[in-house]
Amino acid sequence: MKKLVNYSPSPVNQILLGLLPFVVLLIVYMMGSDARLSINPSDKLLPSFGQMGDAIYRLAFEPSRRTGELVFWQDTLSSLLRLLAGVGIAAIFGLLVGLLTGALPVIYATFAPLLTVISLIPPLAILPILFIIIGLGEASKITLIAIGVAPFIARDIQRRTQEIPSEQLVKAQTLGASTLQIFIRVLLPQVMPKLIDAVRLSLGTGWLFLIAAEAISSTDGLGYRIFLVRRYMSMDIILPYVAWITLLAFLIDYLLSALNARLYPWNQEGKS
Repeated sequence: MKKLVNYSPSPVNQILLGLLPFVVLLIVYMMGSDARLSINPSDKLLPSFGQMGDAIYRLAFEPSRRTGELVFWQDTLSSLLRLLAGVGIAAIFGLLVGLLTGALPVIYATFAPLLTVISLIPPLAILPILFIIIGLGEASKITLIAIGVAPFIARDIQRRTQEIPSEQLVKAQTLGASTLQIFIRVLLPQVMPKLIDAVRLSLGTGWLFLIAAEAISSTDGLGYRIFLVRRYMSMDIILPYVAWITLLAFLIDYLLSALNARLYPWNQEGKS
């Protein structure tokens, strides 16, 4: 009999085993919801799937009486624009700082300690400062995401740059390459797939800062809606919104992974 430690499931079994915990959670939730609603039909803690479907249908397909917008889609668009803007700025900043500090020893000696200190500052702690300096508009929310994500990306790119064999730099200089040419022709192509990986890893943090900023100061967005309806214990809206955020995060991560595999297949081969 094969020992469990040596058992490797087939691709089909891997899919089934991966789905199993989700099916169990759904069944447990349905049993708990049915039990609570049978005792108290107006219970809000564990709404049925039908109640959640009705609530999301109203938000997604019935225009708001106050604004005339489809609230669900407007919240989604606003949050995605803020997230992509913040993470995009962080990626550009992280790439530049990471490359410079990773490739140039004098820059590393000067700014690496500062980068380390900045990365240790909890971004949520400076949120009031951002509101005071920048205001309560979109800029403060995007800035919070960028500040929260950029140090992580910069330090990761810095480490990845330092891992590039020095022999490549020596060969490039032997062939007459300038510092700028080394950055563009040698370092940048090897760092770009690592940048996409770093962005993927930082998306969870980006979502955290997005939800926090929207909860504190916003008039739309997924985080704003969740914290708006919590005062009414509207779990029929909160739970679908949380599930939607999770799905969006998964889709963005999947798209970035596919983009990385498409643009830099050699990087995927190196992982295998």
